Amino acid sequence: MKRIDGRRADQGRPVKMTKNFIIYPEGSVLIEVGNTRVLCNATVEEKVPRFLAGTGKGWVTAEYSLLPRSTQDRNSREAARGKQSGRTQEIQRLIGRSLRSIVDLESLGEKSVTIDCDVLQADGGTRTASITGGFVALTMALDKVCPKDKPFPVKDFCSAISVGLVDGKEMMDLCYAEDSNAEVDMNIVMTGAGNFVEIQGTGEEHTFTKTQLGKLLDLGEKGCKNLIANQKKVLGKIADRVGN
Repeated sequence: MKRIDGRRADQGRPVKMTKNFIIYPEGSVLIEVGNTRVLCNATVEEKVPRFLAGTGKGWVTAEYSLLPRSTQDRNSREAARGKQSGRTQEIQRLIGRSLRSIVDLESLGEKSVTIDCDVLQADGGTRTASITGGFVALTMALDKVCPKDKPFPVKDFCSAISVGLVDGKEMMDLCYAEDSNAEVDMNIVMTGAGNFVEIQGTGEEHTFTKTQLGKLLDLGEKGCKNLIANQKKVLGKIADRVGN
């Protein structure tokens, strides 16, 4: 079946990552995935949460926000409402978990890295774009602050993509119109070694079979590999430090 934007079912949207989009953070990347745009800024601080004080280990965490008019209707700032939504909390925890999975926190030492992911424009896949762009911002930041003569704390690459069943067909990288009509919606986070970090899969008033699940996982693996190739290209020589 023909998709809204003419892509094949197994084809991701065009991806563009612009480094150093903001001049102040240790790492900054604007990631564009189709019409979705997320600004990912990485900040490194010489401190850790209280529960890690004195352990010699570092920490990686994330914050996520949908900016007003990043969607079709204006959403008010959560700060103005005085509390974060459950969706926001769930997404930023996902981003943090995903990026911690590929960082050696002992090699990092007692430093904290915060990845701020601000959605400038949302057209599906904002959480997966945040992970993919957040990884590049994180790696750039640690390249700046970590000595070149010591092991680099980033052990592997990490990317994420959405897949789903739309009108009974397995598809990669859903835009909003497809995502909102999907029978099954799934987010897949993977490492460069091909290991899964997280799989979030939900049937929207539908079920799915083991065969369909296998096809969705294959699509996710293909999409994540393509995104990691893109990350390596954007990072340039910094990519050589990953895993070394």
